Amino acid sequence: MLLQNKIGNIATLEINQRVVDYISLEWYEARKRILRKTTQSGKEVSMKFLNENPELTEGDVLFADEAAVMIVSILPCDCIVVHPKNMFEMASVCYEIGNKHLPLFYEAESLLIPLDMPLLRLLSAQGYEVKEERRKLLQPLKTTVSPHGTAGNGTLFSKIMKLSGQSPPPLKGD
Repeated sequence: MLLQNKIGNIATLEINQRVVDYISLEWYEARKRILRKTTQSGKEVSMKFLNENPELTEGDVLFADEAAVMIVSILPCDCIVVHPKNMFEMASVCYEIGNKHLPLFYEAESLLIPLDMPLLRLLSAQGYEVKEERRKLLQPLKTTVSPHGTAGNGTLFSKIMKLSGQSPPPLKGD
């Protein structure tokens, strides 16, 4: 079966008496444009989102007829959960994660990162409140920033610190 677009989300679609068939995706598969999967009931499906990035998330409906609906289910994975104590700590943690070019998710005042043991050790050593948990990564933070460096007003880190009301330590070139 070929699936080419999202119909909606389970939150806004009435299921009624239709059979629900789940398509389980890993967090990193949710943004793939072409993918082959097997549903919970054993049906082979091909997903081809040729005109756009699908950005699938929990509960997205990819197929519906009078008898059945196919719904996306994001699988839980091992991740790092960081509970920043304030905006300064939030900015500092985000900067560390951004420097490693790792995906970042946000949920209920917590930052979630797919498990990366070097990052877990680094954040723990720096004194941040971190835990290793099994969670669904559902809300990616989308960020677009200018490249690192000292273009005019200092580094990206110094700009973040200024926004958080803190003064960063002076750096060479700032």
